[in-house]
Amino acid sequence: MATEKLILPRSIRKELALVCRDYYQLTKPKVVALLVLTAWVGMMLATPEPPAFLQLFLASLGIAFVSAAAAAFNQILDQKIDAQMARTYMRPLPKGRLSTTQAVTFAVALAMGGFLILSQWINWLTAWLTLLGLFGYAVVYTLLLKRATPQNIVIGGIAGALPPVLGWSAITGQVEGEALLLMMIVFTWTPPHFWALAIHRVNDYAKAGIPMMPVTHGIEFTKTLILLYTLLLTLICLLPYLIGMSGLIYLMGSLFLNAKFIVYAWQLKFHADTESAIKTFRFSIVHLMLLFLVLLVDHYAYWNLQMLVQ
Repeated sequence: MATEKLILPRSIRKELALVCRDYYQLTKPKVVALLVLTAWVGMMLATPEPPAFLQLFLASLGIAFVSAAAAAFNQILDQKIDAQMARTYMRPLPKGRLSTTQAVTFAVALAMGGFLILSQWINWLTAWLTLLGLFGYAVVYTLLLKRATPQNIVIGGIAGALPPVLGWSAITGQVEGEALLLMMIVFTWTPPHFWALAIHRVNDYAKAGIPMMPVTHGIEFTKTLILLYTLLLTLICLLPYLIGMSGLIYLMGSLFLNAKFIVYAWQLKFHADTESAIKTFRFSIVHLMLLFLVLLVDHYAYWNLQMLVQ
């Protein structure tokens, strides 16, 4: 006798899809994707030859899980603030689509799963560093710095800049100078990236009582800082070429991307319109993504050249 397929009613399937979507949104998937990209490039740059696929996959998965857990803890701790802001009030916790208990259980499961993957199949150094990044973002930044100082994103940016170091240590088992240089690039990139968004959403942050730079020091001062940080970022981005970590492909790509970032920052400072801040914010994401991909292309172009010479 043939067994009939178990088909859930449409209403239940729809409800399950909505719940899955809420848990997915809890992880800030776009942010996590960018973090994993920088970690992945760190893995690829850590060795002259491409690492083993399984090692890449497990390290990326473990880092993604813990990063997603940090994002979830961030939303758990910020749910009252999120409820007051136009950008975040539709998130699952402020709207009551997920309970705090559900979110905490999910975040803990992700963190434990990621830590287990990294500690058992990668190495303990990467596992503990990733957990340190979670603590830095979820506790030090979200719970303490964000509510205490307009320098919150500068100091708290250390946690967000860790992924390239995590990727590097996942392959080599140690933290080396080149990995710290990649971290420095992300660390310097973070303030102009986030302050551009803070300018665009300044009224939201003021309403929620969050001491973001444009709230405490004014929009014009923040625009000046954004421009200065983009200039500093340009100098920091020269270092991989100057120390012989990368070649001409990276140098040309870096100069182009940073020049374009400076143009956005200049327009925001001196010729701003209502969309300048959000345009600067959006370009900053493209900037970091392309910068790391150019690093990768440069690395393997050099490696292939070496193979041909041999």
